[in-house]
Amino acid sequence: MTRIYEISDQLVEKIASIHPIAATSLGVPGYEKELGDFSPEGISESANLARNTLTKLKDVPIEDDADRRAKEVMEEDLKADVDSYERGEPFRKLNILSSPLQNIRMVFDYMPQESTEDWENIASRLSKVPDALNGYKQTLRHGINENLVSTKRQTSECSKQALTHSGRTHSTSFFTDLLDSFNQSNISSESLGSDIKTGVESAMTAFGNFSEFLASEYISHASSQDGVGEERYAISSNEYNGITLDLRETYDWGWEQLRWVESEMRKTAEKILPGSNIESAKALLESDLNRSIDGVDEFRNWMQELQDKTIEELNGTHFDIPDPVRKIEALIAPPGGALAMYYTRPSGDFSRPGRTWYPTGGKTRFPLWGEVSIAYHEGVPGHHFQIGTSVFLEETLSRYQRQLGGTSGYIEGWALYAERLMGELGYLENPDYYLGMLRAQALRSVRVIIDIGMHLSLDIPMDSDFYPGSTWTPELGLQFIQNRSHFPKDFVASEIDRYLGIPGQAISYKVGERAWLQAREEAKEREGSNFNLKDWHTKALSLGGMGLAQMKRELSNI
Repeated sequence: MTRIYEISDQLVEKIASIHPIAATSLGVPGYEKELGDFSPEGISESANLARNTLTKLKDVPIEDDADRRAKEVMEEDLKADVDSYERGEPFRKLNILSSPLQNIRMVFDYMPQESTEDWENIASRLSKVPDALNGYKQTLRHGINENLVSTKRQTSECSKQALTHSGRTHSTSFFTDLLDSFNQSNISSESLGSDIKTGVESAMTAFGNFSEFLASEYISHASSQDGVGEERYAISSNEYNGITLDLRETYDWGWEQLRWVESEMRKTAEKILPGSNIESAKALLESDLNRSIDGVDEFRNWMQELQDKTIEELNGTHFDIPDPVRKIEALIAPPGGALAMYYTRPSGDFSRPGRTWYPTGGKTRFPLWGEVSIAYHEGVPGHHFQIGTSVFLEETLSRYQRQLGGTSGYIEGWALYAERLMGELGYLENPDYYLGMLRAQALRSVRVIIDIGMHLSLDIPMDSDFYPGSTWTPELGLQFIQNRSHFPKDFVASEIDRYLGIPGQAISYKVGERAWLQAREEAKEREGSNFNLKDWHTKALSLGGMGLAQMKRELSNI
């Protein structure tokens, strides 16, 4: 093992010790009973780890290209972490999708529930939820003192999320369901049952108190300005994508992509319902019972069967899928979060498989036209294949690369590329499903337009048919996404809040897909008739996750 790989190992272990939630996500054992320190002291400890590791890496000799890549991946991430801390970003990190509020709840999704020891770990973690949320309060209060605050929009929606977890709303709390799961298990320990019940009650109370803190104290200090401005946006988009973007060129390109996809959607709608437009075709696809599945359990089973069938058919033909990566679990997401489907990675030893999570939003009938492409995005050949492959490559990638490497641009870009790829490979010949893929492309194109537009307060082009010349606002963004993404209104309502809470992340899908497509076309030009798509995918993914700028450099040499 080279010195750089040793430092990588040490870094992952130290991150796991400081961030037990990350340890559970990664499958690093030994921290299952802890939640971590979300106070300013905990934030400072993470920043010091990043600084100290950068110092270690500075003069370490590079032995080969694998060493060089591993070092560059770590350095880019660690420098971004230090820079983020010095700008004070952790002290105003409150948003509806990826802040400590969500992480403290979601860690329980990763935890097994099979043995007495598993439930003892859960009980221990439940008991620590109050301290974790109190530490997070201290961090947010520190942010208030330093004039580093989130927005009123994010605060209000996060308060609602916490209230749902508290069990004080009409929705069932995740923690109530967790207690039910224990009571339905084969564990017969009265003392453990008492600990679980007490832990559930204290966790629910803690989330309720946190909701009150946000609604009654924090929101009065929160900013009324939703957009972060060009300077902060440029930094944030660089961190999410690992590349410096020309934001106005990217904004204009987003409009170009939307015009392309809308043209394709009109052609496809004609195939589904001759003589119709997009809305008429969608209405048919939404209402036709023969194109839908009734029942949450039935839908989950369908999703599982689709994932399994796709893995079986792609393996050995278009991809080489390692044995451990051939297992995936399709699950229904607990209530209280955003309505977008998401993926959770396998543990390092694959004892916990990769999982797709589908939030139903209370619906019980599922039109299938849009679900096939989403399944490819979250499962195979999307997130599950890319992330699972990285985790599997223990003999060639550093531990950091396997378990923590990769920007949103790289990861989400691959997953969106995977959706389009499945169309190229013939898996979306049914025009219903092809329209679903195009709808996903429309949403991601709209994201580029309104994410950059809202945060930079850009004007809508004069040749647009949507409020030409007007300056983007969240209200216009919501109207635009409702009209042009072709997703349900309840879904896209939370999308605007998401974009405004994590600037620069929403564009990473299309920006990353663009980088993957450009890299593939450049490889085709270099290799000519010798180009083999399967071999190119294998070589590309064997490099591990990284930022898009580094990815472009690396893929130009394979």
